[in-house]
Parts: sequence; structure tokens; C-alpha cells
Amino acid sequence: MLTFAAANATHPHRMRLKKHIFLKGIYAAVGVLFVVRLAGWGGPQAGADGGTPSPAPTDTMPCADSSATPCADSSAAALSAVAPPVAPEPPSVAAVSPARARSRRVSLERKHPILSVPSYANSFPDLQDVHYAAATLHGVRPVANRLEAERRKADLVYVGANPFFRIDSAMHRSIPYLVPRASLLLHDIARAFLDSLAVKHIPPHTIIVTSVLRTEEDVARLRRVNPNASEQSCHRFGTTFDISYYRFHTVAPAADGPERSGALARRPVQNDTLKYVLSEVLRDMRASGRCYVKHEVKQGCFHVTTR
Repeated sequence: MLTFAAANATHPHRMRLKKHIFLKGIYAAVGVLFVVRLAGWGGPQAGADGGTPSPAPTDTMPCADSSATPCADSSAAALSAVAPPVAPEPPSVAAVSPARARSRRVSLERKHPILSVPSYANSFPDLQDVHYAAATLHGVRPVANRLEAERRKADLVYVGANPFFRIDSAMHRSIPYLVPRASLLLHDIARAFLDSLAVKHIPPHTIIVTSVLRTEEDVARLRRVNPNASEQSCHRFGTTFDISYYRFHTVAPAADGPERSGALARRPVQNDTLKYVLSEVLRDMRASGRCYVKHEVKQGCFHVTTR
């Protein structure tokens, strides 16, 4: 201790010099470490063998645009880019068994029954005097012959071409013209008939009109063949038409064979069934105050006059 103290007393500047150098070295080392720390902050870490740093594993891949938001999973994106999406196979259409088809038909018949009318005589009681009064009120002056009918076209509407009903091809004693009010009535009856068939799942049919406007010459010729024909026919005024209930024009028949799933079950249809549906339509039209209706037994038609 005495020797060390004597040495310090002999050379006092040596201790101060070493302390100054030591502090400078400490400050330099701290500064270098700080700079290295800043340069390597958040950067890739070196490999285990001290070689080139390896990037950290990631489950995302950069987007196509230069945004910093990661995209979807890289493996899923690669698979979707290589393999196109597989379209689902259409469901197979299997044939419905006859028992199931019958059950479906019975269900439709219960849901949309065909009721007809209780009695044709009671449901359509309008006689000739009622028809004649309405015809003289809403109709045109009786036409003498076909030549005069050509000159009276301004007061009449041609009904010979309509997709909702047909004019009888055997209609030789009348011409397909009506007053506008009667033309609209016939059009609405035909449309309502087709709508009723669709609701009841009956194959579509159109009505057949058997008589329309008759000239005075037509009435005279008809009376020579049929003495029961009235001389005061309402057909002379263009307000009256006859619809057959024995014959209908088939638009699309019922499908033959077992029905397939998804297809509408259609009822087997006969002319009596179509007559029932037509009677329902005419009953509703008459109840709404649009027409008078008479059920013609011998002629096999409904005699309709606009109101």
C-alpha cells in the first residue's frame, strides 16, 4: 500500500491519464453499439450458421397492387389460379311413378274443383224478349245484305282473327262483325275461359263461335232451312253471338305417359268438362251485369247478348 501510494505521489498524472482514456473508450463502445442497434432494428435475423439472413416464414403474399395490406392465403390463391371452379352437375330428372302422379292429380282437383252451375235453366233464364231489348238498345240498325254490311264497317268491329277464340269454319249464314261493346265482351269471355283452364290445370282449349252478325238475307235463308229460327233475330244488330258447348279447339293436349318431376299435372279433359268451365265463366259474366245468356238445347250453344 505504501509503495502504490508512493508511486501515485511520484507520478500523479499517470492515473488521471488512464481514467480519461478509459472513459473515452467506454463512450466510443456505447456509441458503436447504439449505431449497430439502430441499423439492425426489425431487420432479418442471421441464420444459425452465421450466413446470409433467412426471411421469416409468412402465410401471406403481397397484393397485385403496391399496397401494404397482405392478400389471401398464398396456397389458396395459387390453387384457385391453376384449377378452374368445377360447375355443379344439374340434378337428374327422374320419372314420377304412376301412383305419385295420380296423387298429385287428386290434390290439384281438390284445390281447384270444377263445379259448373247447379242448373243451366236456372242459371241462364234470359229469354228472347230480354235479349231483343238489349240488342235494339246497344246494336246497329239491321243490315239488309252483305254489300250493305261492307259499307257499315265504321260501326262494327271485325272479330274473324283473334288468338283467344275461333270462328266456326262452317259459319255460312253470318259474318264475323260485332259492335265494339259485344266484341270486347267476347274477347273477355275467351280470355277468362283460358285463365280458368290454366288455374284448374286443364290443357288449353279455345271456344268456337258459331254465329255472329246476320243480315236480313241471312235470316231469310236460315228460316227456309230451320223454320224454328226467329224472324226477329238479335244477331241482326251485331250485339249477339253463339258459343258452342259441344266443340272446342284444342291448343295443347294433355301429356301422354308418366309425368316427369317439375311438370304440371294436367287433368284428362272431355267436352263436358270444358262446358262446365265455360258455364262458370258465363255465370260470372252475367252476374257482373255484362251480358244476357240463354242455354240453347237444340242448337248446342250459349246464346249471349251484350248489355
